[in-house]
Amino acid sequence: MKNYLDGGDAMVEAARKLGVDYIISSPGSEWAPVWEAMARQDHDKADGPGFIDTWHETLAVDMAIGYGLITGRGLVVLLHAGAGLLQGSMGIMGARHWEVPLLVLSGESVTYGEDPDVEPGQQWARNLGVVGGPHRLIEPVVKYACQATSPETLYEMMIRAGEMAQRPPAGPTYLNVPLEHLLHEWTPPAVNRTVPPAPKTISPDADIENLAAALAAAKNPLIVTETAGRDAATFDALVHLAETVAIPVIDGDASVCGNFPKDNPLYQGGNLSAFKDDADLVLMVRCRSPWYPASARPKNARLVSIDENPHQPHMVFQALQADAYLEGDAASNLERLAAAVEALNPDAGPIEARRRSLAVGHAELDAQNLAARQAVAGDAVIDPLTLCQALIDAMPEDVIYVDEITLHSSLVRQHVPWNRAQSYYGSRGGLGQGLGIALGVKLASPDRPVVALMGDGGFLYNPVVQSLGASRDSQLPILIIVFNNKKYGAMRGGYSRYYADGVAVTDDNLRGVHINGPDYAQLAPMFDGYGERVEDSGELAAALKRGLDAVAGGKFAILNVVLSR
Repeated sequence: MKNYLDGGDAMVEAARKLGVDYIISSPGSEWAPVWEAMARQDHDKADGPGFIDTWHETLAVDMAIGYGLITGRGLVVLLHAGAGLLQGSMGIMGARHWEVPLLVLSGESVTYGEDPDVEPGQQWARNLGVVGGPHRLIEPVVKYACQATSPETLYEMMIRAGEMAQRPPAGPTYLNVPLEHLLHEWTPPAVNRTVPPAPKTISPDADIENLAAALAAAKNPLIVTETAGRDAATFDALVHLAETVAIPVIDGDASVCGNFPKDNPLYQGGNLSAFKDDADLVLMVRCRSPWYPASARPKNARLVSIDENPHQPHMVFQALQADAYLEGDAASNLERLAAAVEALNPDAGPIEARRRSLAVGHAELDAQNLAARQAVAGDAVIDPLTLCQALIDAMPEDVIYVDEITLHSSLVRQHVPWNRAQSYYGSRGGLGQGLGIALGVKLASPDRPVVALMGDGGFLYNPVVQSLGASRDSQLPILIIVFNNKKYGAMRGGYSRYYADGVAVTDDNLRGVHINGPDYAQLAPMFDGYGERVEDSGELAAALKRGLDAVAGGKFAILNVVLSR
């Protein structure tokens, strides 16, 4: 048995000191030293990160994203060489958009077989090497990208990259680790330091007090948010602030979280136009682009951005046009703002009048949504709104939705309820990530049912076989519901938008629209899951119950729901 430590041990020890819960990997030939170090951890019954093996690089990254969305903690992701890094790059870009901390690593060889003491394999010289190193491939979409410079610096460089990933703005960092460094003997540092968590910053008291005074005096304040519901603390703080002075809450155009209780009378849905022109003070809570286009901003309002990271450098164009900022921990700043407003003891009359008016608007919104669903309730074919109603009736209150629908996503966000934090996550960074994110969410939330809502087009972008294998092998049962309209609806929209009277529409000769897909439910038994195709609206309720029962019993389930549009 090997009786010395090497670079693999350095990496596992760095993950341990960073407090990493799991190392997630898509296997690569360079990582044998890490496997050996983890085997030693098991042999010695030592504390340390768990290990999850997947069959696809994007899946590995996306599972880490889902875990980070729920916990706020970063995982270590191991990919294979430059090719594997490119395969996982869409997920890495998604992590940057989500501001999820990840430490991504891939390897290479720097000796190419010329060192008589190291045999890296001929693949590095022939087709895996990247000119200048694989870190050049990923630099535009990570916070930091570098090569570990030596066996002696590997441990501290990994610690530094992990700490950097956690700092605002949180996001992915990348380290390229040559195989030769991993195989080299390693001496642990003399000082056994535990890495502290990233500290939280808050806005100055004067900024809080100034905004509190403006809020207390505002006649038509408004809150617009995109990701306040990502964590429970910010979700609860937003509810407290909105309740304090009866502020309507709107989901922004780019909302990708369940941000506010939908049963709260202050919630006004996603129709910004009903409030925008009258608003005199708008709080943009964790918004990167609250309206589209940016020039469609409220014309008569003072705009205030409340965010840990209002200016996002990975976005090519962003025009918040804010008049003021509360930067730092959003939950803390929102709670301090609510307390400051309460201390001013503003006139209760206008506040209560606004509260009553918003309650009426909320009830009208609910009534309109219900009427729309009831209008298709008698149809045998399954309208998307019929499926939304079935979700309303069937899903438990603690469900977590991961949404990778394109055409019908707006209907889900409008009609399907969620009333607690961390109940809904949309998609960012490109199609093909929903299944992996849902599995990562389940890993972090084993006691809550997780439902992946997938368009049939989006489903086919995912590494489906690999995701189903991960669900089975890692015991992560989720319910997958395919909104199957047999087409790329967004592609069809391009014809309507630009060539409504064109020859392609006239001749019904549409390219890039129709999907001749399989019966997706038949994939489930191949991986010990439950699958069912649903074509009649009368069968929806029972099918959803069977799917939920399968998940409760420890199996994933796929419901292939054939839609009428």
